[in-house]
Amino acid sequence: MRSVLMHISDLHAGRTFHPRVADQLAREAHDLRPDLLVISGDLVQRADFVSQWEAIMQYLQRLPQPQLIVPGNHDIPLFHVVERFTRPLDRYQRYVSTNLNPVFERPGLVVVGGNSAHGLTIDGGYVSDEQQRIMAQIFARYPDDVFCKIAVLHHGVVRPPGCEKRSIIRNDAEVTQMLEQSGVDVLLCGHHHVSYVGIAGNAKGFVVCQSGTSASRRIREGERGKNAYNVLTIEEASIHISQRRYVETSRRFEPLGEYEFQRRGAWLTAHRRNSPQTL
Repeated sequence: MRSVLMHISDLHAGRTFHPRVADQLAREAHDLRPDLLVISGDLVQRADFVSQWEAIMQYLQRLPQPQLIVPGNHDIPLFHVVERFTRPLDRYQRYVSTNLNPVFERPGLVVVGGNSAHGLTIDGGYVSDEQQRIMAQIFARYPDDVFCKIAVLHHGVVRPPGCEKRSIIRNDAEVTQMLEQSGVDVLLCGHHHVSYVGIAGNAKGFVVCQSGTSASRRIREGERGKNAYNVLTIEEASIHISQRRYVETSRRFEPLGEYEFQRRGAWLTAHRRNSPQTL
């Protein structure tokens, strides 16, 4: 069965939120009518403020369902120090979901979310042993006839070109091994505010699909940043990824990078058209 996923990230409701871009993002989401909308963290700019949670929840109600959401490091309080270290995801769980490992499934496809956000660092990510165990157990439930397994985390396991000083998952080697052993085909992530598509892992490998910030003014990496989202078309033997970048002149998200991955024992890039790896 063919499935279409829309992948957005790093909305940052608050003073950095870009309403005009967010409005266009919502329109294009409804035009696309994806089978699943994935949001890979950083819903708010500062988790300390109730007003930002209320604003993002109102915005999420404007987007199509179903949605699979995971938290990011900005979804953890920065100024409420006690809360940051004792119950860092309390506000996320109060407003968004108590489930830190959401699952979406349809014939041939399973998408599993996980948590890489914690209160120990300002920017970095970490996937705990418990989170790794839970994600591995969920993926293990699905037999071989599930031709595509997708994991969702806020932080990635590789640094895109030009982002060498930015943080990734601190235990990236462990998490990469867990994802490979679980038969994951694609990791969806965000955090760097830069769009990127590549391959991670060793033996089998998996596709890393990172979204830029979809609706905030927190653009990084100069002209390569831009507001962006991804569209994934999943079929039994192939994965097509279309990177969409917001263009000020047209006030629309326009296709820029097109990637095609085909299964040949491992995922191999069969076609890449007009696609620098980092946008």
